[in-house]
Amino acid sequence: MFDRILVPTDGSGPANAALEYAGEIAAVEATTVHVLHVRDPDADPADVEALLEDSREWASETDGPIVDSVETGEPRDAILEAAAEHDVDAIVMGTRGRQGVGRLILGSVTESIVRDAPVPVLVVRGAADVRRRYPLETIVVPTDGSGHASAALERALTVANHHDATVHLLSVVDVTPAAIDERDDLRLDRLERHAQSVVGEEAAGADRAGIETETAVKYGSAHRTIRSYVDDVEADLLVMGTHGRSGLDRLLLGSVTERVLRQATVPVLTVRAAGGN
Repeated sequence: MFDRILVPTDGSGPANAALEYAGEIAAVEATTVHVLHVRDPDADPADVEALLEDSREWASETDGPIVDSVETGEPRDAILEAAAEHDVDAIVMGTRGRQGVGRLILGSVTESIVRDAPVPVLVVRGAADVRRRYPLETIVVPTDGSGHASAALERALTVANHHDATVHLLSVVDVTPAAIDERDDLRLDRLERHAQSVVGEEAAGADRAGIETETAVKYGSAHRTIRSYVDDVEADLLVMGTHGRSGLDRLLLGSVTERVLRQATVPVLTVRAAGGN
């Protein structure tokens, strides 16, 4: 799945959940795990070393090498610089963190990294309802036909091929009041036909690549529908683009991705299209 991954940590529960999941990946794939702690300049060195020791314990069962590093500075900048320096394939992060010694504050920092990182970001919530199964069997890809959704699908197909997993292509017609009036039958019909066309075309492409797919078009609030569908099919991974397009379709991505990150019951792999903003 990945050869080199970067895991920023502040010793919080969500950060440890991300590190544990990275360890599970590395145990199967012999992946190199770079563990990064961004420290406060005023932090006690003994506290920083204690956090690093905790990190080593979380990742101790991996078969691949583990590289520890400590940086001082703004978390976002330090994470992006470390990702470039180590030429990683992905960044694995929790969704929240704590202030204090590390001050990584995983949450706002994670969302910033998701928007700006040039590599995929694998986001893991540190909550009891999150399933972290690995290897993968079922992958869900929400799509609206945008360039960012297409980039996410391309990555998902690569991952699915590696795991021999099934990919579920999901298109959500957002019929919440802010998106569309449900009584507008003509507009709703156009949205549905567009959604069916998108998942149909993408399923055909996946079939040509030898990937087993399932397709679905659902109605409702996009982020709630995505979460519900992920639970219904007992998915192991959700793969999403970080932006989407507005206009006629108004189907998915962008702010929806950020909402999903805060609620997802499985790890979420976010992907940016090349040159995307």
